[in-house]
Amino acid sequence: MKRVVITGMGIWSCIGTDIEEVRESLYKGKSGIGIEEERLQYGYQSALTGIVKKPVLKGLIDRHLRRGLSEEAEYAFMAAKQAFRMAKVDDSYLDANEVGCIFGNDSSAKPVIEAARIMDEKHDTELLGQSFIFQAMNSTVTMNLSTIFRLKGVNFTVSAACASGSHSIGLAYMLIKNGLQDMVLCGGAQETNFYSMASFDALGAFSKNMQEPAKASRPFDRDRDGLVPSGGAAALVLEEYGHAVARGADIIAEVAGYGFSSNGTSVISQPSDEGCVRAMERALADAGMRPDDIDYINAHATSTRQGDMFEAMAIDSLFRGKHAVVSSTKSMTGHECWMAGASELVYSLIMMQNGFVAPNINLENPDEYSAHLNIATVATETAVNTVLSNSFGFGGTNSALVVKKFKK
Repeated sequence: MKRVVITGMGIWSCIGTDIEEVRESLYKGKSGIGIEEERLQYGYQSALTGIVKKPVLKGLIDRHLRRGLSEEAEYAFMAAKQAFRMAKVDDSYLDANEVGCIFGNDSSAKPVIEAARIMDEKHDTELLGQSFIFQAMNSTVTMNLSTIFRLKGVNFTVSAACASGSHSIGLAYMLIKNGLQDMVLCGGAQETNFYSMASFDALGAFSKNMQEPAKASRPFDRDRDGLVPSGGAAALVLEEYGHAVARGADIIAEVAGYGFSSNGTSVISQPSDEGCVRAMERALADAGMRPDDIDYINAHATSTRQGDMFEAMAIDSLFRGKHAVVSSTKSMTGHECWMAGASELVYSLIMMQNGFVAPNINLENPDEYSAHLNIATVATETAVNTVLSNSFGFGGTNSALVVKKFKK
């Protein structure tokens, strides 16, 4: 089996639009949550959301290609551009080599709704033009990135709810590990427009603490009242070790393990501690590690009662008495949904590179299930040599990734 390393990463999120800005936010425990009044006007119960800067693409991509980009594909392009730059991958390399593209994305609501409104009013498909189809499909990210960068390798989208971004990295890792690709651009992307989150709001799943937006996302806290939706994109360049060395790339870290499971329950929105445990155990086994080998756990914890509870039970069952430090970066970013598994791996790699664990902010009163976890409530300077990153989603899909500092 081949070794799989990470040579590039990029991020476009509510806590920063480049690696350095995000590093500073993570260390300072800076929240990216704010209020979007249009949500209330549209009919939402909560106006809370991650505030993500809109990219300026003019001058970066020609007008013809820009028309096919959905919101999440715009974010993904900006993150991918950063990742390729860090990996020292330029246009000449992409033209001469086979590079794959796998991204997590599980909705593209805005173009679907906008196209439907035109049809309801005008009843004429010719008025839709050619761009809506390329924006509306779940594969909008991979089809656009593969076209813009002229990629020649594997090309598909993973739709697995809030584990989508993590599974995309796991699948890229497996393809490279088995010698089927030398390099894959992978990650996750999430639209932030209010059209995309109305059905979530209907569930009553969102925090309504609009008086203090920065304190609304409270993973593991007894007094949490729901999650905060967010989004953006994260991208990573995964590469076969020998291939990276041969072209003189700088190696950020090594992907050591990938674990997955399904909960096997009969309720589509019901989390499961047993399902979480199976994914984590499989990732650890794939990495040849035990629980005591893990330094940091980036928890999926979204700031919902059931989700946090079942994950806390799962982590506790494997890691009680071990030294791993736990935090949920969603306390700062909100729930980045389809991108979360990818962005949280980027956040974890930033911590690994800079020797700290980001705080689980807003944790004032741990609930009974998280009381035994070693949760960081302030930025903690410590060596982070190994990371376990959890991602779980509706329908019982679970993904866990193990990444470690690179050693020859």
